[in-house]
Amino acid sequence: MSAPESTAFRQAIPVDQIRYNEQGLVPAIVQDHLDGTVLMMAWMNRESLQKTLETGETWFWSRSRDEFWHKGETSGHTQRVRSLRYDCDSDALLVSVEQIGDIACHTGERSCFHQVDGGVTPPPADTLSQVFGVISDRRDNPSPDSYTCKLLAGGDNKILKKIGEESAEVVMAFKDDDAEAIAGEVADLFYHTLVALAHHKVDIKAVYRKLQERRR
Repeated sequence: MSAPESTAFRQAIPVDQIRYNEQGLVPAIVQDHLDGTVLMMAWMNRESLQKTLETGETWFWSRSRDEFWHKGETSGHTQRVRSLRYDCDSDALLVSVEQIGDIACHTGERSCFHQVDGGVTPPPADTLSQVFGVISDRRDNPSPDSYTCKLLAGGDNKILKKIGEESAEVVMAFKDDDAEAIAGEVADLFYHTLVALAHHKVDIKAVYRKLQERRR
């Protein structure tokens, strides 16, 4: 199956010019195309890179099994390639993907990079996604001293009132042409909008998908 984007990046990767190591392999870092989360690292050789370019889904080379590995072939958690880049030395790849099922790790976690001091923690993403994650956690595990929890407890009446107030303050900051105030008021507006998203259980990645559609 070919992904719609596969042709767009096929000619951008000179397969024969990539600098493979002595085993004929190159490290491939796989990243979520929406929020930048690093999902995994695996190895590609010339043939698996070519398969990735031709099919629009990730293929790797398994060093332990000594065979090609189509990511998600058994689990269904395939990766649709959105873009593919190589670094300044041509010896590492960065693969931007749409992760089907939102699970990349064989453990069932979203990212293979989920361990910190032996525990499990969400992998780092862009700032808005991280703040949204904290807000969602406050929604699911309320604390009486949390301002976010008080907003969520007030429902739409309280949350939407704050969005209205913050929107007016954003307008005034722009009118005054105050860079610091603009940054602060827009941050406040973003935060309260994220609270509304969490309250209505709309994932921020759904917003990112809409923005990606508009970018194209």
